[in-house]
Amino acid sequence: MDDRQRYDRVTAHLNPPFAVLDLAALRSNASGMTRRAGGKPIRVASKSIRSRAVLERVLALDGFTGIMAFTLPEALWLVSTGLQDVLVAYPTADRAALATLAADTRAAQEITVMVDRAEHLDFIESAVADIRDRHEIRTCLDIDAGFVALGGKFRAGAHRSPIREADQAADLAADIAKRPGFRLVGLMAYEAQIAGVGDDPPGNPALTRAIRWMQARSQRELITRRGRIVRAVTQITDLEFVNGGGTGSIEKTTREKVITEIAAGSGLFHPRLFDFYRDFTGRPAALFALPVVRRPAPGIVTVLGGGYHASGAPGTNRLPQPYLPCGLRYDPSEGAGEVQTPLLGQAAEDLRVGDRVWFRHAKAGELCERFAGLHLIDGDRIVDEVPTYRGEGRTFL
Repeated sequence: MDDRQRYDRVTAHLNPPFAVLDLAALRSNASGMTRRAGGKPIRVASKSIRSRAVLERVLALDGFTGIMAFTLPEALWLVSTGLQDVLVAYPTADRAALATLAADTRAAQEITVMVDRAEHLDFIESAVADIRDRHEIRTCLDIDAGFVALGGKFRAGAHRSPIREADQAADLAADIAKRPGFRLVGLMAYEAQIAGVGDDPPGNPALTRAIRWMQARSQRELITRRGRIVRAVTQITDLEFVNGGGTGSIEKTTREKVITEIAAGSGLFHPRLFDFYRDFTGRPAALFALPVVRRPAPGIVTVLGGGYHASGAPGTNRLPQPYLPCGLRYDPSEGAGEVQTPLLGQAAEDLRVGDRVWFRHAKAGELCERFAGLHLIDGDRIVDEVPTYRGEGRTFL
């Protein structure tokens, strides 16, 4: 029985649209990620999961420790449910959440917030100024891991932190050390240009060569620069962790001696954007099903909904992939629509009203913003239905 037949049969009692998570694929992907990490722990990026129950399942597996959250309110909620060791990957300007953090003993012990300039420290101080008996705020320095060449005319990587050099990091570390109520516990540098850019894109040899050239040089530069930064900061204070990487760079980032943990999450679901890497392959684990509601012409079917575009620079690679049955494609004049999506191809001839088409989202956790729950499939049966963040009434962004 192929995957399409299995998914159709197992979910025959469900009315689409709905989303599923194939647990066998999830476990296989998790095993591949820990093998690539070479013994270093993986901190799970909650942004790529967005289901508390799934986070708990992953953290129960060997090799996964701690969470990388995307907002402080999310981190506070996760800790309130019993989860531990949550690093907030992005700076916060949420005064209420910061006040809650400073006033809550357990939250202050389990949550680390991100800073990359003195202005962040000033903001936190102002937000917690009225808290009596405030707890110490754990902080992490975010370092710019982008690749810069040609005298600054070329840049690859996410625009994150203004801190690039060891002296800049040391200055901010010294500032934190002097401020009562703060403790620097970690350092983070996310190499998006390696971890989030596939080095084996289809159909464009010139682009492939350019990406591989950039990534090889970026990796060499970052090994040296990140090492200098860690050495400079540890002259001022001891660090509990140095975090780096992402799903696409695990086996590269883990080779750096200064790295103590890897951040990753997308590889667990293995969405479409992670099909284009040379060094690893995964199994699609998270899928969603849409029903066929029209057959407007030969070779065309229309499914309900489907406009689940992924974030990032606009492009066709941000659209969900019509996955099963194979051979379906978008109408270039319509794409994926808010309420209906036409699909073209020979496979459309065999589809009837009420049949389902299975899709893969381009990015991992953003799928869960569209569905209240995930039906967990293990083999040939559904073993559970678990809520997403949305299903628990939580929308953090």
